Amino acid sequence: MRQRTIRNIHEKIKVHHAPGSRLVTRPMEQKGKWQDRFVKPGDLCLELGCGKGQFLISRAGKIPEKNFIGVEGQPSVLYRALEKTGESSLDNLCFIEGFVRDPMDYFASEELSAIYLNFSDPWPKARHSKRRLTSPAYLKAYQAILREGGTLEIKTDNRGLYEYTLEIMESLGMEPELRSEDLHGEGHPAACFTTEYEDKFRKEGKGIFYIRWTRNSGASSS
Repeated sequence: MRQRTIRNIHEKIKVHHAPGSRLVTRPMEQKGKWQDRFVKPGDLCLELGCGKGQFLISRAGKIPEKNFIGVEGQPSVLYRALEKTGESSLDNLCFIEGFVRDPMDYFASEELSAIYLNFSDPWPKARHSKRRLTSPAYLKAYQAILREGGTLEIKTDNRGLYEYTLEIMESLGMEPELRSEDLHGEGHPAACFTTEYEDKFRKEGKGIFYIRWTRNSGASSS
């Protein structure tokens, strides 16, 4: 679903730069202080590559006791997410514009309670493997910034990325507590909140691959 370019997109996004808006303009300065960004303290949940925001906006509305952060690198797509929030009363949701190369630049050790990777770019060519959000460097960073009991949840329609992720997790000693090759067909609770891509793939009859991992006291980020 290629997003059409929006004219004057950067000027339109600037409207959301005002203090108190949902767009965080200096996210690295929030490292270790993300709770201060929200009205009420609560578990911090991050979605890398939040797209137009359907998944995260839905969760924020249904789970007000938690705080949610969405990251999106494509300005036109992020703008649609900001549009969707509109004048809603969601005070437990904010967004970051950009691509996070190293999550540890943005989040302190054990600062997050959940990380969601929904339909990330599979980067199928081997020479691009380091760009995958489930490459060894990224997975080690997730281990570091997730608190004990925190979860990493991954959805994809790409079997290659699914199998690659399981292989890398095994090499790092990260044992998934749940995996599925047909998330919706098996009726897992994780199927309750969907993305725009997910709805499209389901209509096309595609199965959704899913992995859930929980950080315990024995997890290592080395």
